[in-house]
Amino acid sequence: MLALVFVSDMESKLETHVVLLSSPGLGHLTPVLELAKRLATLSNSKVTIFVVPSLSAAESLVIQSFLSLNLCRIILLPPPDISHLVHADAAVVTRIVVIMREIKPAFSSAVSALSVPPTLLIVDLFGYESMDIADQFKIPKFVYIPSHAWFLALTLYLPVLDEVVKGEYVDEKDALFIPGCRPLQLEDVVDPMLCRSDQQYLEYLNMGIKIPMADGILLNTWEELEPATLEALRDDKLWGGISKAPIYPVGPMVTTPNRPIDSNKSEMFHWLDKQLSESVLYISFGSGGILTKEEMRELALGLELSQQRFIWVVRTPVVGKSCHGSFFTVGNDCNDERLAGYLPEGFLGWSNNMGLIISDWAPQVEILRHQSVGGFLSHCGWNSTLESITHGVPLIAWPLYAEQRMNATLLVEELKIAVRSKTLPSKEIVEREEIKLMVKRLMDDEEGHAMRARVKQLKLSGEKAWNHNGSSFKALAQLMR
Repeated sequence: MLALVFVSDMESKLETHVVLLSSPGLGHLTPVLELAKRLATLSNSKVTIFVVPSLSAAESLVIQSFLSLNLCRIILLPPPDISHLVHADAAVVTRIVVIMREIKPAFSSAVSALSVPPTLLIVDLFGYESMDIADQFKIPKFVYIPSHAWFLALTLYLPVLDEVVKGEYVDEKDALFIPGCRPLQLEDVVDPMLCRSDQQYLEYLNMGIKIPMADGILLNTWEELEPATLEALRDDKLWGGISKAPIYPVGPMVTTPNRPIDSNKSEMFHWLDKQLSESVLYISFGSGGILTKEEMRELALGLELSQQRFIWVVRTPVVGKSCHGSFFTVGNDCNDERLAGYLPEGFLGWSNNMGLIISDWAPQVEILRHQSVGGFLSHCGWNSTLESITHGVPLIAWPLYAEQRMNATLLVEELKIAVRSKTLPSKEIVEREEIKLMVKRLMDDEEGHAMRARVKQLKLSGEKAWNHNGSSFKALAQLMR
């Protein structure tokens, strides 16, 4: 089966040729594309990106937009049929890992067919089993984990926890110990660790075993954001027996818009232009997050009680508890009339004066960088988190799945730039009164003003990290050397 190849107009005769491998899903593709952009522009490297596409319309738009930059070559690997390998209701982690495992022969053949042999291989978190392809070419192999250092620490330490903890992690009496790092509270355990008999746990455990075999690990964070955790991970006394792979914090890697605003979204920006500075709450649950009808109802009524101006990206509600139902299909659900039927009676009439409802997908970075936006109610996916930080916008943390509960705790307890509900959204429905209080705390109270000041300082530190002598700039330069 042949791969689809897109080649930029730019010819390159450079000696360094970096090959990147991205797993399916917009949340995985975006940070890989941003890393490729940095490599191509800052290190003058030839870069080829291998992508396993999903069925997402939004993902296709992102790829086409990236190709217009004429910086890199993108090769789309045909997605394998895994229907005979996983159950229909298998977890997203399981499905992605199996897809990446099955794609390995096609990826190896495609790399071998490149006219310019690679000199460096970088795979993302889910592509770790393809690292050994680098050995065929006798080139260095790296893993890019588009998340924070605390998540990396948990991943690397999981094989130890697997030996020490005998029952289910969520049944432990105390928080899980991670050397030199913030302990992991049981309610923050990542999804693959919720049930040790589930295949996704075994796949995640295998990641923790295999990733230290890389020649280096790239992270989408920066030294100034997580200094203590990064220092601990580099402490040979604490981690030398677990992982000796050098760590390269090269964040923040966030989407930089390079296209004009879509004409059918222009009404939204005209509306934003008329609002007061930092007066609008942006609400979105990322590329995969979906609420139930009951959760949508409470959120809508909470917004109405708060009398807060807002932009809300709404999707068709999920039936049951699969809160990541749009992971592979974001951008495909755009029926405004149908969505209206899931909202409380009278809400659309009220919101005509107070906010905007956007169906399925919105240009998030363009919204967050608008001066009228002063808060972000988010699922706390790491891409969205960094986009919020790098635009100086504090958050209401509403974690749904994956490692998002860890992210929320980092934002609330360590960075102190977010508020969160007492009710855990992934377990219970957050009711309208609590939603109203969270919105008021972030948008109106002194607590929210203090968070806004702190996140603006983090924004500046992220910008400095990519200055010529910044920590992330130097980390990427060190990696390329």
